[in-house]
Amino acid sequence: MKKITKLFIGLMCSACLFLSGCNTVKGFGKDVSQGGQEIEQAANKASSSL
Repeated sequence: MKKITKLFIGLMCSACLFLSGCNTVKGFGKDVSQGGQEIEQAANKASSSL
């Protein structure tokens, strides 16, 4: 294989891993955000019942 072909394949694989990693991090951020909102709602309920 030519050197440029190997480089191109390597760059494409790296791009795929990077893009899939961004989706994973984005989904994790949404989960954490939703968990924080639920904790905030529970705290509001608890403070209003005092």
